[in-house]
Amino acid sequence: MHIPARFLDLHVLQPVTAANLNRDADNDPKTISFGNTTRAFVSPQAWKRPIRLNIERDLGEHAARTRMVPPLVARKLREAQWPEDLAAFASAQIVHSAKKDGLQHNDQEGYRTQAMLYLPTDVIDDLVALCEKHRTELEEALAAHTPKKKIPPVLPAKDLAAHLTRRTASINLFGRMLAELPAGHVEAAVQMAPAFSVHQSDPQPDFFTAVEDLPQDGDFGSAHLQTAFLTTSLFYRFATINITDLHHNLGPAATASTVKALVELFVQHFILSMPGGKKTSTAPHTVPDLVHYAVRDRRSVSYGAAFEQPVTAAAQGGYTAPARQALADYAATISRLLGTRHLVAHGHTGTPAKSIKDLGARHASFDALAAACAAAATADLTPAGRP
Repeated sequence: MHIPARFLDLHVLQPVTAANLNRDADNDPKTISFGNTTRAFVSPQAWKRPIRLNIERDLGEHAARTRMVPPLVARKLREAQWPEDLAAFASAQIVHSAKKDGLQHNDQEGYRTQAMLYLPTDVIDDLVALCEKHRTELEEALAAHTPKKKIPPVLPAKDLAAHLTRRTASINLFGRMLAELPAGHVEAAVQMAPAFSVHQSDPQPDFFTAVEDLPQDGDFGSAHLQTAFLTTSLFYRFATINITDLHHNLGPAATASTVKALVELFVQHFILSMPGGKKTSTAPHTVPDLVHYAVRDRRSVSYGAAFEQPVTAAAQGGYTAPARQALADYAATISRLLGTRHLVAHGHTGTPAKSIKDLGARHASFDALAAACAAAATADLTPAGRP
C-alpha cells in the first residue's frame, strides 16, 4: 500500500545584529543576489553543523566526519601495547578488508581514507575490539606478508562493514553519502535551505585597530590595522523534515514516540542554534522574531519566494513587521493555490502578542510550538514506517 510522504515545514524570521555568520573566500560575509538585490546569505552547512552538534550533545550520541579512522585505530592499538608494525598492519586492514578491492586510501599517511566517513565516534573502539579479537590472524598475516605485495584482507568484511555503516540519530536526520559502501548510504530526512536577508543587505566596513600593550620607546599608534566587513539582516530560514523518510531511516522498530521525540529535538535546535562565525567579536546571539510551521502531506512548500521582492522598511523603521505581513500574505496565497486538503496542521509563535492571521494556531513559546508540531507531524505513523 502506498503511504504518501508527510512533511514538517519550518519557516523562521530572525533578526541578526552586526555579524559575519558565514564567510566567503576573502573572509567577508557571504552575499547573494535575489530579486536583483544584494542579500546577506548563510549557507545551510553553516547552520546545519551547530544544529547537529547540539542534537548529539543532548542525546549523548556523537558522530564524526573523518578520513582518519585507520590512523586513530593504529594509535589506540599502540596505546594498548601492540608492536608498531602490527598496529600499522591492523589499521591497514580497515581499508583493505572492508570490501572487495578495499576502500580508496593513502598508504603514505597512515592509510587514511580518501573519502570522509560519517560514523558514530565510538566505532573506533569497536574496530579496536575487532582487531583484538582477530589478533592471532593479524600476526600470522603480517609474518607471511612481503612488503612489496598487496596487503591481503584478514578482518571479516561483514563485521567491518557493519561497524562502518552504523548510524546515529543525527545520521538518520541529516543523511550520509558513502559511495564505496552503498549499504551505508542514508537518504537525508532533513532538507535545509540557505538563509537570506529579506531586504537589501550590503556588507558594511568595520575599521579596527589592535593596540600594542607593551610599546617600545618611539613606538606610536597600533600594532595592527584592518577593515572587516559585517552585515545586519532579517533572515528568512527554511527547513523541512520528511517524516516518512525519517521513520524509515530509524527502522521498523522505531515507535511513533521515538520519531516524535527526535523531531521535537530537531525543531528546538533549528529555532535556537546559531553559526559560530566571528562570534567572539560580534556575539550575534539573537532569537527568531517569528516561527511558523506547516505539516503537509505529499510535498513541502518553502515561502522563500515571498521575499523575491525585497521588503521595504516600515515608516518608523525596521523590516520585522513588514516581513511578518509578507510571510502571512504568502501563506494565505499558498493555501488559496494549493487548497488545504493536504495541510494537516499549522501554527506559529514569536514576539507578537496576538495571533497572526493565516499562520494557524498561536503557541505561547518555542518549546510549546516544537511539541505541537512534532505531535501533529508524527500522528498516525504506521508501525512499520515506509513500506
